[in-house]
Amino acid sequence: MRAVNYYLVVQPIKEKEKKIGGLLISDTINEDNRYLKGKIITKGNLVEGVEESDIVHYDKHAGHSIHWQDKAYEVIKAQDIVLVE
Repeated sequence: MRAVNYYLVVQPIKEKEKKIGGLLISDTINEDNRYLKGKIITKGNLVEGVEESDIVHYDKHAGHSIHWQDKAYEVIKAQDIVLVE
């Protein structure tokens, strides 16, 4: 699998459960978060500024999901990335 042009294939990273003061914070608290975290699997030939295996934050409404070899990935445009770790 390989992305083309300005597209990237990203594997979403699920945030770990958080505890604050011994209280478990539920998963629904992250629903208000506008950005998701993911690892770049492959990038298109026109994408600059990121490399494969970089961890990025991208708009949660960006792109679409695909399933390949029993794994879920997101296909997004380079312009939807807001932060590179």
